[in-house]
Amino acid sequence: MHDNRLILFIILCVPFFAVAQPARHTRPHIGVTLSGGGAKGLAHIGILKAIDSAGLKIDYVTGTSMGSIIGALYASGYTADSLEKIARTTNWDLMMSNAASLHSMGMEEKEEYDKYAIELPWVNSGFRLPSGMLESEELWLKFSEFFFPVYKMKDFMKFPKKFRCIATDVSSGQAVVLDRGEIVSAVRSSMAIPSVFTAVEYQGRKLVDGGIVRNFPVHDAIDMGADFVIGSNVSGGLLPAEKINNVFQILLQIAFFREDENTNKEKQLCQVLVNHQLENYTMGSFSSSDEIINEGIEAGRKMYPTFKKLADSLDRLYGKDTVPPTPLPQVNEVKITDYAIEGLHRTNRYFFLSLMQFARNKWYSAQSLNDHIRVAFGTRYYKKIIYRLEPLTDSTAKIIFTAEEHPLTFAKLGIHYNTFSGISLIGNLTSRDFFVPYSRSRSLVTVNIGENMRLRAEHLQYLDRLDRISINSLLQLEQVGFNTYNNTSERDGVYQQLYFKAEANFSASFTRNMSLGVGHRFEAFHYTPGISTNNLEVKGSNQQHNTYAFYKYNSLSNGVYPHKGVKINLEVGGVYGTSPEVDFYRTGKAVTADSLGFNYGAFTRATFTFVHYVPVTKRVTLIEYLQAGVNFNDKQGPLNAYYVGGLSTEFRNQILFAGLNEGTTYSSSVANFQLALRYQMYTNIFITGRANLLYRDVITSNSRIGKASYLSGYALTFGYNFLLGPLEISAMYSEQSKKVIPYVNLGIPF
Repeated sequence: MHDNRLILFIILCVPFFAVAQPARHTRPHIGVTLSGGGAKGLAHIGILKAIDSAGLKIDYVTGTSMGSIIGALYASGYTADSLEKIARTTNWDLMMSNAASLHSMGMEEKEEYDKYAIELPWVNSGFRLPSGMLESEELWLKFSEFFFPVYKMKDFMKFPKKFRCIATDVSSGQAVVLDRGEIVSAVRSSMAIPSVFTAVEYQGRKLVDGGIVRNFPVHDAIDMGADFVIGSNVSGGLLPAEKINNVFQILLQIAFFREDENTNKEKQLCQVLVNHQLENYTMGSFSSSDEIINEGIEAGRKMYPTFKKLADSLDRLYGKDTVPPTPLPQVNEVKITDYAIEGLHRTNRYFFLSLMQFARNKWYSAQSLNDHIRVAFGTRYYKKIIYRLEPLTDSTAKIIFTAEEHPLTFAKLGIHYNTFSGISLIGNLTSRDFFVPYSRSRSLVTVNIGENMRLRAEHLQYLDRLDRISINSLLQLEQVGFNTYNNTSERDGVYQQLYFKAEANFSASFTRNMSLGVGHRFEAFHYTPGISTNNLEVKGSNQQHNTYAFYKYNSLSNGVYPHKGVKINLEVGGVYGTSPEVDFYRTGKAVTADSLGFNYGAFTRATFTFVHYVPVTKRVTLIEYLQAGVNFNDKQGPLNAYYVGGLSTEFRNQILFAGLNEGTTYSSSVANFQLALRYQMYTNIFITGRANLLYRDVITSNSRIGKASYLSGYALTFGYNFLLGPLEISAMYSEQSKKVIPYVNLGIPF
């Protein structure tokens, strides 16, 4: 910050300049300029809070990049206090990504979304590499919501505080001053960091971040009419030589030579300059948004006396300004009587509107418009859907949608490693409307190539206009290797299971978070021992039918490391038509099913999974987990039992348990309750502690391996979420096995 003596000198000089210019009878106009700086720009809010608290009236606002976002909101009429609330409650991770909110997707889409590290669209007869740049649908929608009250103001000079922001023309490299048009597009242009965010087509130009050429637009505030400029700068300038350690940093240094020189010149134009000391943060430090805001508030507290003296000096000289600040316009809803759609090529207008569930001559709020757009966006037919509102003469509005379509076919790739299943490459081919155009269907084939081979083909067909009714058919073939364990949890055998499933179900979804339905599956198994076990051993084949009803609920905030929400899977059904051709062996000797008390009659089964994520603080999440599998009158022994162990779902009838490896024990009736506490250390680094208690063999009508008993176990997990998916390294312990077991998982399983 400038020395306080210099600031005081400037303030005391204001009356002198006024005396020296007797022709002037109006108050000097005060401008505020906010620099770019990514996440560090959130510190500007603290300076604006100090200005508001001092009662200092601001006439002009200019900004670049993040400064344009904060500045545009402030100029629109938002108070600094409301900006602080917005900044603290915004999900910045979602805003700064291409991820869609799971709340926008139907139940059938949530399970497949964001599972793969790479998605390659089929464009012009070939798969194309992803651009790696962020479009961020949620950012567009959030801006549309914030600026909804000023949709009628196409001239930014008519905002409650006159406003300009800066972007860069890609073709010429020149600064572009944005002072009219669509404020949402203007702000999005000003913050479009090259190679990070996509460029914006705006007023016939392709624009990117204004920080490339003018990161601190002070002279623009002067050009608008400001006599006195308060500048808030969060840019750290060029790196010192000792911190330039790689080619990337050298290229960035060169790219910002021009901008740094310009910023130094612009600083000299400020009457009050606040240089924030934010060396511990970067442009991408959105996970530290609260800390950055607090740093800005502290800087604002230090500047408050300066702002208060300036406000008091102006009041003494020109009289107290009795005109209250112009508030944010109150526009809660708009009646939309006309529409237009831009950008449709593979889909048509009827298809788009039916997905949107949009109709004319209705009142819409910003939130309801965004909800309609999210519904269409969540179908995965569109890469981007944005809108602008044009006021009409009858006080209604016309909405213009601009859509960018997704290719209908994607190839997807992922890597998965698990202590149980080994390393594998997962490939997926997903196509929409493959058989019939506009049919609202999704077909996919997924293959797992590795130590355990798996193949799945699935076709989902929606039956109604609102995508609430669907039929899903599925074929799956897999070969999975299992270890077997003795009573002391020591590994003592290996066998292979070949599994085939053919399934079809009918589903009805009354909300985007819930579905229920009925289905039928045919299952066939073949068991081949690899290394014989001293316990009960199964060899041969079996097949059966299972008719079931199901209920599903999913309100998770996101698929990986969710911070809040509930997920429920409940299935109740009957197993019948069992046709076993199996032999049983104990200690290598054949035993009959009758001698073991086994028979193959029909039985009833129920499975239930409940997980609840509760945000305790911004970084701490409590996880409540309950999983149960219960058979009634099941006399088939291990054939349809539930196998206990592991931290991630890897196979049919698995009950997760922190403390034991997969398949360490089994039971025909089991329930596990787990409590976990997860702490987010940094943006992508997590520490999770788990404790669980399992109760097994509770149904006496089943064939059981023993009496009802408990198991208890614990796990401590280090997690890192990156391009290939979550990497989790865990140490597990069970009080029954008395062993510490390492467990590693990378990526999302098949």
